[in-house]
Amino acid sequence: MIKEHFFPTIIYAQDIQLDNKTLSNDIIVWSQKEKGLKKTNVKGWHSDTNMHQLPQFKSLVDQLFLVIQDVWKEEQLDKQPVLGNMWANINYPGSYNRPHVHPNSLFSGVYFVQANESSGKLVCNDPRPGVQTNKPLRKNKLPQQLWNECHLAPIPGRVIMFPAWLWHCVEPNESNDLRISVSFNFLQKGFE
Repeated sequence: MIKEHFFPTIIYAQDIQLDNKTLSNDIIVWSQKEKGLKKTNVKGWHSDTNMHQLPQFKSLVDQLFLVIQDVWKEEQLDKQPVLGNMWANINYPGSYNRPHVHPNSLFSGVYFVQANESSGKLVCNDPRPGVQTNKPLRKNKLPQQLWNECHLAPIPGRVIMFPAWLWHCVEPNESNDLRISVSFNFLQKGFE
């Protein structure tokens, strides 16, 4: 039998070293000064999308550019990456983010600042149209290439990047602590 994989959806992850305690404190202080936006967040706080322009978050921006350079090489993209926007999310106990995509972007991602295993995983869905309508019975545990969704743990210090068209959401925060993350969108130079 010939077996080939076509049309894969690649999700990239990399752990980086930042001062997450200071980053958490800066985001919490920001949330206390601004009401925030309502987007996909339910019962949570979503900052304005200019976070990448604020000086206190420059170290995170610099690290994201290092990570996206590796993604650009893997994807064989030729025009330089541009950080289109970036924002902070605070998911209080019980809050979550509804399913969504990130239009007008090429790669989107999240950086986990503060989280634990019960504060809500990032869920990404199989992007093929109609695949959720057919769920055959399987006798064994499935290998990940046969999953119709993946649940990615919010590990502090981890960056996850994925194509901006990939449907995703965040499970409810079932912990008694804050889940703090930063989301962002990259484009190619000339398309911003």
